[in-house]
Amino acid sequence: MSLLHLAIIAPFIIAVFVPLIYKNIKSVHTGWFILPLPILLFIYFSSFISKTTNKQVTMESFSWISSLGIDFTVKVDGLGLLFALLITGIGSLVILYSIYYLSKQKEKLNTFYVYLLLFMGAMLGVVLSDNLIVLYAFWELTSFSSFLLIGYWYNREKSRYGAQKSMIITVLGGLAMLGGIILLYNMTGTFSITEIVAQADTIIDHPLFVAALLCILLGAFTKSAQFPFHIWLPDAMEAPTPVSAYLHSATMVKAGIYLVARMSPVFAEDTLWMGLIIAFGLFTLFWGSFSAVKQTDLKSILAFSTISQLGLIMSLLGVGAAALHYEQPEYFMVATTAAIFHLMNHATFKGSLFMVVGIVDHETGTRDIRKLGGLMNLMPITFTIAIIGTFAMAGLPPFNGFLSKEMFFTGMINALHMDFDWSIIIPVIAWIASVFTFIYSMILVFKTFTGKYQPEKLEKKPHEAPIGMLISPIILASLVIVIGFFPNLVKPLLVPAIETIMPMYEFDVHISMWHGFNTELFMTIGVIIVGILMYLGLNKWRGIYGIFPEKITLNRFYDGLLDSMYKGSYSLNRNVMSGSINHYLSYMFIFMVVLIIGSLFGLDAFAFSTDNLAPIEFYEVILTFIVAAASIALLFTKSRIVSILLTGTIGYMVALLFIVFRAPDLALTQLVIETISVSLFLLCFYHLPKKLTDDPVPVKVRNAIISVGVGLFVILVGLTAHSTKLFDSISQYYIENTYSEAAGKNMVNVILVDFRGFDTMFEIAVLGIAALAIFGLIKLRRNGGKKIENK
Repeated sequence: MSLLHLAIIAPFIIAVFVPLIYKNIKSVHTGWFILPLPILLFIYFSSFISKTTNKQVTMESFSWISSLGIDFTVKVDGLGLLFALLITGIGSLVILYSIYYLSKQKEKLNTFYVYLLLFMGAMLGVVLSDNLIVLYAFWELTSFSSFLLIGYWYNREKSRYGAQKSMIITVLGGLAMLGGIILLYNMTGTFSITEIVAQADTIIDHPLFVAALLCILLGAFTKSAQFPFHIWLPDAMEAPTPVSAYLHSATMVKAGIYLVARMSPVFAEDTLWMGLIIAFGLFTLFWGSFSAVKQTDLKSILAFSTISQLGLIMSLLGVGAAALHYEQPEYFMVATTAAIFHLMNHATFKGSLFMVVGIVDHETGTRDIRKLGGLMNLMPITFTIAIIGTFAMAGLPPFNGFLSKEMFFTGMINALHMDFDWSIIIPVIAWIASVFTFIYSMILVFKTFTGKYQPEKLEKKPHEAPIGMLISPIILASLVIVIGFFPNLVKPLLVPAIETIMPMYEFDVHISMWHGFNTELFMTIGVIIVGILMYLGLNKWRGIYGIFPEKITLNRFYDGLLDSMYKGSYSLNRNVMSGSINHYLSYMFIFMVVLIIGSLFGLDAFAFSTDNLAPIEFYEVILTFIVAAASIALLFTKSRIVSILLTGTIGYMVALLFIVFRAPDLALTQLVIETISVSLFLLCFYHLPKKLTDDPVPVKVRNAIISVGVGLFVILVGLTAHSTKLFDSISQYYIENTYSEAAGKNMVNVILVDFRGFDTMFEIAVLGIAALAIFGLIKLRRNGGKKIENK
């Protein structure tokens, strides 16, 4: 295992020791022991910048399930490195922030940091794995760990609801993505992303190509909160603010963006790929910004803002794919550069804004903008950070958001030069969404920090946050300014990431603040003018949000669908789970009969051969006849004692058959079990009714049909198994190796104890657990169902 593998696994290893640290070191905040890990990982990954700048790709492979083509292969290229640095860099700042945000006296810090480390390791695994199955495993682990983080305050109903919602939507999308991965494997014969990309030209006409494309996009859209799957993200804001700053601004929600960018070399030239990404991205961009304006909770505004920004990045990737399809690489460079650049910028300004909102909530006790206002003089540093972050989000100079927003406009305008039937609406929607982005940005900062101070509506007397809580947002805000003035500092990260997506082209990226009086600048001026006017007249037009009935929202549809599933499951469970063992056995036997017999004849798998059959002796016929006669007699007897004796007769005759077939060990086991069974039945005989109840005729007919069906499928399977020899019997191996390998002459005992030792051990363990459970139930019943106390 290489150092790269260790870098991914390190968060999981440290997570094991967090509970011990938390339990034994109470005087120091647990976060201080966690903080060095992401810092060291950030430094380690930074050492790869010089390699990726020189177009070097680092790959390390660890053998896992090689027979299935599943190896833990780690690949560090420009795209993976960019995300790894975001994960570890923002992760370091979030952990530092959480040390001051989460009280060590009030919070269960051990679970918080375990969940956070699990998420960090899972995200690193997603962005650095070259094997799609390994990537999928980490992908679902991000969903699981984010579920735990969102539901961290599990005593709150909204936290549990948000965690469940995010889990259901993202996991279902992940399952769809798994289907796409399997389809890609069927087309290419490999799970390696590198090898799949190498075969991209040969699989585009494959019949499974479109299905794989749709499944991959479904996984990406659900994870990156694209419409209509965006509904989980606002509810996920019930998580602690450090979680929101980490998962929902810089990492988890960017996983879908990463997947689209990573798989673009495979799918980008397909018109369906570019069309879906542009359409869903643009609508998500508009709907997120439009919905953010009507929110009154600061984190809700940021949640819909994140949805909108993710749509922006996604639409740029779609326009870049369209440029490749229409063989216009210069447009691809602009759109993809804007997407990757804005992805970086979004992490900085949105991360700082989430932390600002956390500070406001921490110091005032509320996030409701209707209760806030006039905090500028009380919290000047926080206000300054908020101004920088919101102005960057609004796309105003001289901040980094302005640069990537101008590039976004350029990419949308370039779409007009492509052969789209609907390309004219692309820059129009982009401009309208940008206006709403400007409005909610102004709402966020000015409704909170300016206006009338309302101390009577606040739970706490507000004051500036402690310096420890301000360090992280100050660093992020400083990056917003530095990148704004010196954008080409990020070229060593930006260019390799773009070249990873389409390595066949050479790019020379140069970003500057001023490009003259061009269309993009006039679009920005228009956004500012219209945005200011709409912000000032907000109360006059905000009523349009009342046009949309609450009863037909996507959230209502989701809740209704979930409620219907609950009610349907309850109804099915109530009708099927009747408590009758007879019913349960009937369900199982019917399923087996239909499945097995249907498969045998549906797949033409039934076979019958009399080769290699031993002659049937007369005494074998007699023993079989006795077993059959006793079984038939058992059906018609009315006496319980006779039924017990007939059951014993069947068991003892089977033991005799084992002796005839020279299996004394099995015969001895059968005799012991049968003797014990008959004895137990006789011991219980006194407490049972003397006569058996008579079932109604329909029940008898049903049982007879099921019994005949089960007997038939057992016979058919036995005949087919005997008649179909796909490989040599393993019995010869045991004959040759029983004594030499295990020093035992009793073959059956050696198989059970040595060759199948683990199997036998687990069987014994299961029996032991069952015995303990039965003992507990008996003891509980003897105590009248009361709680068992240790005495």
